[in-house]
Amino acid sequence: MDEKEDKVNTLSGEQCPICAEKELTLMETEKEVPYFGKLAIFSMTCAACKYHKADVEALEPKEPTKFTFNITSEEDMKVRVIRSSEATVKIPHITTITPGPASNGFITNIEGVFQRVKDQVEFARDSAEDSIERKKAKNMLKKITNIMWGRQEQKLIIEDPSGNSAIISEKAEITKMKK
Repeated sequence: MDEKEDKVNTLSGEQCPICAEKELTLMETEKEVPYFGKLAIFSMTCAACKYHKADVEALEPKEPTKFTFNITSEEDMKVRVIRSSEATVKIPHITTITPGPASNGFITNIEGVFQRVKDQVEFARDSAEDSIERKKAKNMLKKITNIMWGRQEQKLIIEDPSGNSAIISEKAEITKMKK
């Protein structure tokens, strides 16, 4: 790893757009991701109200792209995922994560994507007042766990009009989207 990749530019004491306190820290760094290229990683976090926003952006021009990955084993959970804030993540019959003003970009792996979904389903289960909703959430959690343990196949789809997202694997099917 070269020195430029390790350098994180930080600006602290900025005014938060949510609570107006001067507790916002802005961070920016560049990272080379194998088979994808150079990325700029941005984040802002407020120490006062805990507001957080992050994004990733390819530093080389990219075309609108759709990635489809068939999860067939527990080993597939290790596959690297890059999601920009503009991307839609689809896990058929489970959920769709759509972009919006509160969307965050992230670099993780497939397990990390499923862990985010699992956390949301657990929150829904724990806050549901209706026993039917709790039971649906429990069944969904079983399904997610089986996928994560490699016991059930599942498809993961990322559609990004900015081209700043990717599933880094030879198994990933890559198709160009219309602009």
